[in-house]
Amino acid sequence: MTHAIQSIVIVGGGTAGWITAGTLAAKLKSEHGTGFTITLVESPDVKPIGVGEGTWPTMRRTLKAMGIRETDFIRQCNVSFKQGAKFAKWVTGADDDFYYHPLVLPQDFDNTNLARQWLIDPHEQSFSQAVSSQEAVCEMGLAPKYITTAEYTSIINYAYHLDAGQFSAFLQQHCTEKLGVRHILDNVTQINSLLNDDIDSVSTVKHGDISGDLFIDCTGFKSLLLGEHFKVGFKSCKDVLFVDQALAIHVPYDSDDAPIASHTISTGQSAGWVWDIGLQNRRGVGHVYSSAHINEDQASEELLAYIRQTGGNVSSSDIRKIPLNPGHREKFWHQNCVAIGLSAGFLEPLEASSLLLVEISASMIADQFPANREAMNIIAKRFNRTFLYRWERIIDFLKLHYMLTKRKDSDFWIDNTDPASIPQSLQDQLTLWKYQPPWHNDFEHAVEVFPAASYQYVLYGMGFYTQPSAMGLSDNYQKNARILRTKNIQQTEQLLHNLSTNRILLNKIHQYGLQKV
Repeated sequence: MTHAIQSIVIVGGGTAGWITAGTLAAKLKSEHGTGFTITLVESPDVKPIGVGEGTWPTMRRTLKAMGIRETDFIRQCNVSFKQGAKFAKWVTGADDDFYYHPLVLPQDFDNTNLARQWLIDPHEQSFSQAVSSQEAVCEMGLAPKYITTAEYTSIINYAYHLDAGQFSAFLQQHCTEKLGVRHILDNVTQINSLLNDDIDSVSTVKHGDISGDLFIDCTGFKSLLLGEHFKVGFKSCKDVLFVDQALAIHVPYDSDDAPIASHTISTGQSAGWVWDIGLQNRRGVGHVYSSAHINEDQASEELLAYIRQTGGNVSSSDIRKIPLNPGHREKFWHQNCVAIGLSAGFLEPLEASSLLLVEISASMIADQFPANREAMNIIAKRFNRTFLYRWERIIDFLKLHYMLTKRKDSDFWIDNTDPASIPQSLQDQLTLWKYQPPWHNDFEHAVEVFPAASYQYVLYGMGFYTQPSAMGLSDNYQKNARILRTKNIQQTEQLLHNLSTNRILLNKIHQYGLQKV
């Protein structure tokens, strides 16, 4: 019988390391009780990057599975509610240019493609307004639930904005105190191999050799295990996604009761875009840009100008510079080592895909945890195949936001429309979507990172044109579409009337807490 996989060593902490530790520990504990160990080794000298402040609705499931109370998470991690993204100045660059990618699916999306009806009868409404309530809810700064709504459940779908530094510390405490994860603060000095090239152990300064059966690389951009030790290659996508630098800063509110945005705000600049994320006690604002199109001083001035325009008051000396290298490893699982988080790759902050990839990577390992080394080879192949596909589809989806622009005011936006910079897979889909709206079967996998609804929101938010079907629409379809549209109007009115603001709900959660599930 081949050796059972019982000892997991995670090298690197931060959000990626602790989400992975918590996901694996909770799953293995619920299924096996004992018989396994999870050790997380992190350097006391390496600070996490700490700007991954946007999440997906999947985070609710991830935290709940770890046994974390949503009330505690909200109170301790400076959390606010996120209901989507607002893209301003991405299409024309005009002051009134914006569209939404909400987190709610269009009405009856499993069965009805409402894009067909909207394309021939837009009623002067944006696509997201016509098919969901969330744009209106976000524009009013409203929360996605009531104080009486149980933890992790929603009135309207939501994710979170969070303080990444506080989140890592919060997860660390929960994993070590509640889930039995062993935490070692030490520097790794050497990686020791077995005869078959698997990692046998990592040597540390104070704790000696730490051995394991499965090693998870969460060492960030350094990619100590997969990149430096195993020499797994890095596949750049800078020819597709141009932004390669980020400037980040914390912006205080001007008062304790200042409104908190219900969504991420992404505002186009001359050679990139500014993110604006509202937490409970501050905003996290940053500028991601292409260094091939503007220099750091210009990018900094655009960031400061945006902050001034939105009522903030900061000093340029507080800006942090973060170099980016858009791309990913050629594979993510090699031998008995798998990379999760920045060690696997990073594209850019747009659409908050980074934390999502951490969640679904950890979840797949937990769900398909290899019983032994022989089984690991098969699962590793499956993992690599699955995640290579996912990274490629995320690249396509991010590029979609740029290449549909009508902006001609700078080389950055013009260059993004160059067909040479657009993956062939995306070009093929766009050719199809000239004649029919995106739908479920346009994608190869049953579970996609970005479903057809996401493509619809971005395509039609950016003004993409799909020709109405030459065969027309049946009377039954049009009748059903009108019913759904009326239902959407009624739901929107009800939500606008009943929901409180983000700020009011968060204050109530601090005072009373949410009901346990």
